[in-house]
Amino acid sequence: MQFTQEHEEIRRNLKRLIDNEINPHVDEWEAAEQFPAHEVFKKLGNLGLLGLTKPEAYGGAGLDYSYAMVMAETLGHIRCGGVPMAIGVQTDMATPALARFGSDELRKEFLAPSIAGDYVACIGVSEPGAGSDVAQIRTSARRDGGDYVINGAKMWITNSLQADWMCLLANTSEGAAHKNKTLICVPMNTKGVVKAKKIRKIGMMSSDTGLIHFDDVRVPQRYRIGEEGLGFTYQMMQFQEERLWAAASTVQGLTRNIQETIEYTRERIIFGQPVLDFQYVHYRIAELKTEIEALRALTYRACELYVGGEDVTELASMAKLKAGRLRREVSDALLQYWGGMGFTWDNPVSRAYRDGRLGSIGGGSDETMLGIICKYMGILPSRRP
Repeated sequence: MQFTQEHEEIRRNLKRLIDNEINPHVDEWEAAEQFPAHEVFKKLGNLGLLGLTKPEAYGGAGLDYSYAMVMAETLGHIRCGGVPMAIGVQTDMATPALARFGSDELRKEFLAPSIAGDYVACIGVSEPGAGSDVAQIRTSARRDGGDYVINGAKMWITNSLQADWMCLLANTSEGAAHKNKTLICVPMNTKGVVKAKKIRKIGMMSSDTGLIHFDDVRVPQRYRIGEEGLGFTYQMMQFQEERLWAAASTVQGLTRNIQETIEYTRERIIFGQPVLDFQYVHYRIAELKTEIEALRALTYRACELYVGGEDVTELASMAKLKAGRLRREVSDALLQYWGGMGFTWDNPVSRAYRDGRLGSIGGGSDETMLGIICKYMGILPSRRP
């Protein structure tokens, strides 16, 4: 990857915002189990950071995906996982299909205010009975006059308790599971949208996560993103950016955790010497740093090819798989070197340990990533009837 002055300016501006406006409040937001999304997103919007790759006609910068990747990587400076994840939902999960396939009217109504930071968005795919297996969703949207009438439920929905609208995936017809789904913009204040439950998690504490019910929710058919029946395809395209984002956002956070651990173990004395001076410890830390840099290189390569117009589903899946596993491996190894302090709640590495576990589940599980990789390798067994 060749970074320009424009890339570095984005990195500097975002880092300054994180240092001044986000990190000083992270502990408070973690304790409250929610951060003020509208306030934070508006500050990001004012800096033009919520629409780097989005069309200029709707307030975006019209840049290629390498700029979004730099932003995702820089978000790793935030001292928790929940706030970066919420931002990533806004920029790389709920809005790419709308930006690419939505009508002009729809993009003015939902995309422009999301880029400006006036709206908070969420993505409605997962359900109580369907997560990584997107084809199995049951939420339906039937035609009634000029409207869709939506019934069903969405679960594990990041930002949903504060969101102004949801990019909802629903079944709009019978037939093949890969051809009967449609993406629909659903305002969260619509009658029949019920924020049924705030879900408590073991990590990502500052990010609100909800169970949302849809009881005869009526929205106009003009809120449909692109063509009816192509929702599954659009969502698979969104997943490419989501998984690249997940990989890019992992690198800096793990690098920060390593540096924090080096500083601590240099001062922690055991058996008459700093913990860092034990050969096993500094060798292991060097090994982990090497793994992180390998993930960075893989992510950069996937991004470069994606910017060049290539299908990077295989590489994005590899990067996402590696990121999820490294989040677990690195935080677990580093926590050990903190001793008892590593088992305390407010320790930065214990927070990474809790937050990072989601990386192998959300956005497609490790097993789903392996299945995709095997498919591209031509070694996935055919399903038996």
